[in-house]
Amino acid sequence: MHESALTDERELPWNPSNAPGWTPTSPSSHGGIPIRSRVGHSFMKALMAEHDAVLGGEHSGHYYFRDVWRADTGMLTALHVLAALGEQDRPLSELVAGYSRYAASGEINSEVADVPAKLDEVEAAYGQFDGVTTDRLDGLTVTLGDGRWFKLRPSNTEPLLRLNVEDPTQEAVDPLRDEVLALVCS
Repeated sequence: MHESALTDERELPWNPSNAPGWTPTSPSSHGGIPIRSRVGHSFMKALMAEHDAVLGGEHSGHYYFRDVWRADTGMLTALHVLAALGEQDRPLSELVAGYSRYAASGEINSEVADVPAKLDEVEAAYGQFDGVTTDRLDGLTVTLGDGRWFKLRPSNTEPLLRLNVEDPTQEAVDPLRDEVLALVCS
């Protein structure tokens, strides 16, 4: 994303529920104020209007811009990336590397017969450990004391749970992903 878009000192709602490890650090380090909300364009647009936010974003790659009616627009995002790329001599991979602080599993969908019961089961399994925090904003977010976290979010349209796992290293993402999926699919 164009770096000047991230340095505006107004509030930046940034995907709220799918990126707890990333959310508190990135907008703040660029002059923004992270605000958590539910996933989805209607929730993001309402929150942006409430706070007159210049930018909103979701873990899935959706970016919303105040100056184009809070629309989710890939074209404007691409133009910001191209502008940032043109302002310096590094390759795109180096430009975005500074914004990629965590290894990620990607979103993994699992069919589940009883979504609320499965969320309760996973929360009970992890909530018993010291240093673990959980919250239920738009599903279940579990933050482990060692920097790893995962999010289980129910689909709004299908009997699915969507899993995202992040950690500073891929070596830690894979075993946690497998452990959570085993619980979800049991």
